[in-house]
Amino acid sequence: MRFPKATRAPSVAGILFAALTFGAVACNGHPVQRKLAGRWHGESVENVDGEVLAAATGWAKGASFEFSGSSLTVAIPAEEPRSGDYEVVRVRKDDVRLAVKRDDGNVDHLELKLDDERNLRWLLGDGRAVVMRREL
Repeated sequence: MRFPKATRAPSVAGILFAALTFGAVACNGHPVQRKLAGRWHGESVENVDGEVLAAATGWAKGASFEFSGSSLTVAIPAEEPRSGDYEVVRVRKDDVRLAVKRDDGNVDHLELKLDDERNLRWLLGDGRAVVMRREL
């Protein structure tokens, strides 16, 4: 009977290299974070009743998101911008759910649909959405 050759134990340098490599990959966050990175501006709305369409469109055009690493700043017309750390909770194809932690410790959820690298929709419920475009 023949036994396989003994393999060498990994060196300390090899273990350190593997740990640093894994740490660097882990620090980059979820791949969706890279897709979201940057500033997004509202352009229009979808599935909003005609009598409020003009007001809703104006509101949407004043809205913006800015994603930087794991931080999100949301600017809404007539309100102070709010920032918080976010994490990617779920991704199914182009549908993304984020959990955003507020300063008071509560968590808000944000539903997005990534149409392509320059366009996304902020899903508000009941089929309504704010169409947003990435700032170049």
